[in-house]
Amino acid sequence: MKIINAKVFTEDCAFEEKEICISKEYISHSSGDDVCIDAAGCIAIPGLTDIHFHGCMGQDFCNGTQEALQTIADYQLANGITSICPATMTYDEETLTGICRAAAAHVNGQKGADLVGINMEGPFISLAKKGAQNPKYIHKPDTEMFRRLQKEANGLIKLVDLAPEEEGAMDFISALKGEVVLSIAHTTADFDTAAEALRRGASHITHLYNAMPSFTHRAPGVIGAAVDDPHCEAELICDGIHIHPAVVRTTFKMFGDDRVILISDSMEATGLKDGEYSLGGQAVHVVGNRATLECDGTIAGSATNLMDCMRTAVQKMGIPLASAVKCAAVNPAKSIGIYDRYGSISVGKYANIVLLDENTLETKKIIFRGKEL
Repeated sequence: MKIINAKVFTEDCAFEEKEICISKEYISHSSGDDVCIDAAGCIAIPGLTDIHFHGCMGQDFCNGTQEALQTIADYQLANGITSICPATMTYDEETLTGICRAAAAHVNGQKGADLVGINMEGPFISLAKKGAQNPKYIHKPDTEMFRRLQKEANGLIKLVDLAPEEEGAMDFISALKGEVVLSIAHTTADFDTAAEALRRGASHITHLYNAMPSFTHRAPGVIGAAVDDPHCEAELICDGIHIHPAVVRTTFKMFGDDRVILISDSMEATGLKDGEYSLGGQAVHVVGNRATLECDGTIAGSATNLMDCMRTAVQKMGIPLASAVKCAAVNPAKSIGIYDRYGSISVGKYANIVLLDENTLETKKIIFRGKEL
């Protein structure tokens, strides 16, 4: 297959009109057949990677079934998200074990987006900043518990979230540095505590601004510590609900597009109509793309997929297209260690390509592992 006349997103994060050759599943130097796609008027971007979302189409990753995983994978792929790292919620170890086993048993490469990891968002968080997490199952950071779950997941857990002010958190970070990406999340930590966590080995911030103290001129908190650390990356939800457009623009100025990772944080209502849904065992009310807990109105994830978040960042928040693509495709793949196979249109990587209309950014075609959907 060849794709011609598209403006292609390159490894140096620019757009260049060039030919893309595909042989079997991979980007190659020459085409494996005579199929030619004329992509005039389109831009070609890598398939996106969402490293933090919970579900879609009425299914949640924490349902822990192959049916749920397949429904999620099919929806994500149909929307140009070709690799996924869904997130757990705060549950007991028995439930988390079942989720990990289901993920480990899932087979990639046949149908739907590739399951490339697990983001363990709960349960090592702060009760005071639980957000939509179930307080019943909050647990102090526990290294051995994490390792038991990682074994059941067959090494699929790529990120583990924690509140660094909680008892045992700093030892947890020191023990697991290098084994998994350690992310500060659902936390009351002040600047000094967050900075210490980053010095010990944390390197990631879960949904920046959400479920953490605000950034102020006398108390910069987690956000200030993250900006100060050049090795720290930050997740950003650009659904138009979680973060004001001006704050999104400011975040890109503070962190640069090397350190921002766009996520959707989407829940099971994504792709469906308004109504009553669930997240982490708690009732959620969805109107438009706003999802809130029935009990207290807390924002409960999003109802927007990552491709739509990327479009929103460009079209409604003023983020340059190249930066938005970088933060939705390149940076997440690098963060969880899969950039050797995903995240760019490069020779030797999977041929996961999305063709977007260069004016509207509407999806025109999706190529997954060398095959047009």
